[in-house]
Amino acid sequence: MTTTELGTWTHRITAREATVAVIGLGYVGLPLVELFSVAGFRVLGVDIDREKVDRLNRGESYIRHVDSSRVEAMRATGRFEATADFSRLDEADAILICVPTPLGQHREPDLSPVVNTGRAISRSLRRGHLVVLESTTYPGTTRDVLRPVLEAGGLVSGVDFFLAYSPEREDPGNPGHSAGLIPKVVGGMDPTAAAIAGVLYGAVVPSVVPVSSCEVAEACKILENTYRSVNIALVNELKVLYDRMGIDVWEVIEAAKTKPFGFQAFYPGPGLGGHCIPIDPFYLSWVARKFGQSTRFIELAGEINTGMPSFVIGKVVSALNDDRKPLKGSRVLVLGAAYKKDVDDPRESPAFELLERLREGGAVVSYHDPHIPSLPPMRHHSIRLQSVSLSAEVLASQDCVLICTDHSSYDWAFVVRHARLVVDTRNATRAVVEGREKVVLA
Repeated sequence: MTTTELGTWTHRITAREATVAVIGLGYVGLPLVELFSVAGFRVLGVDIDREKVDRLNRGESYIRHVDSSRVEAMRATGRFEATADFSRLDEADAILICVPTPLGQHREPDLSPVVNTGRAISRSLRRGHLVVLESTTYPGTTRDVLRPVLEAGGLVSGVDFFLAYSPEREDPGNPGHSAGLIPKVVGGMDPTAAAIAGVLYGAVVPSVVPVSSCEVAEACKILENTYRSVNIALVNELKVLYDRMGIDVWEVIEAAKTKPFGFQAFYPGPGLGGHCIPIDPFYLSWVARKFGQSTRFIELAGEINTGMPSFVIGKVVSALNDDRKPLKGSRVLVLGAAYKKDVDDPRESPAFELLERLREGGAVVSYHDPHIPSLPPMRHHSIRLQSVSLSAEVLASQDCVLICTDHSSYDWAFVVRHARLVVDTRNATRAVVEGREKVVLA
């Protein structure tokens, strides 16, 4: 690649003449589509799910934090279109990959979505294309997995097309940390690829953080999520210990975070959820074994975090016993199926395991979530339920109400007032005074 080609790319980006394709229109891809569309680029959204494509083209959204009015606004500009036809990738100048990277049955990386997407791109790949992987993965994926797939058609990275990695940093449900407000880390297969990707992202984010390689950018994302996983595991472990000691871990954290240096507050919960923290650190564990290394912190954190549903079930059983009720036959209502508050994303939510294990123990289970009307099919869970209404009568009919996700829309005083017993895994009821004797922290 030459400086002339870099200059051409810079001009086309600055003049908004470049077309951007985003593959994978989920919780990461759709906000990215909006980011480039609002900035004046023509954007082609690509997904294998035709229902998503049809809804977007009708101006409808299926993600709570990107409402339909924003999709309608994108469509009204004439610059955005969704398609399931991957052959149309030849219309794009830049192709951004935002597909899932789940774990397999034995916690091994499942890169089939990345590989299949790479094959689809290779059929339309042309000279001058920029391809950027955003999906979270282990260091070396862009170079060792994606690049050979793209080059199978005869074009060569660094000679015929540009290849880079830039990790997504989406925080669903947090308007203060939307994609357009977060610095973007960019690493390229070569300096020109890194420079072009940096210019592209620099048109839509406050700052670009260039790093020396794709591997550094990939490792950066894994570090960010492993940092959170390990620290959440620490407070989860302390929660179990302090519970035995009769100490309120939530009060301890509130006191500790008054220190203005050397401490950042992390909070315990019923288990990890979402598309990043429960999954991404194990990508690093897997690749570490290829280098003959063990990642003891990651494995220990995973062990602690995946054990939290068992702790919660134990607290439910104990609370019911104190009320002279066995788990078998008890009616248990779980509040919240999303993995975090105020989002409609149930991926890896501990609610699924809690519901299944309660049912296996003989409980009559139900759930309510204002953002998830029905439990969708999940890779490792078979339970399927519809969200019930949250009325005083429904609450009063339950033997136990288990708070799994602390959505802002819940009226916790109302819940406690009408419930017989509340097991709270999020300290959601901390401000409730009336009926406090009915609340058990878990």
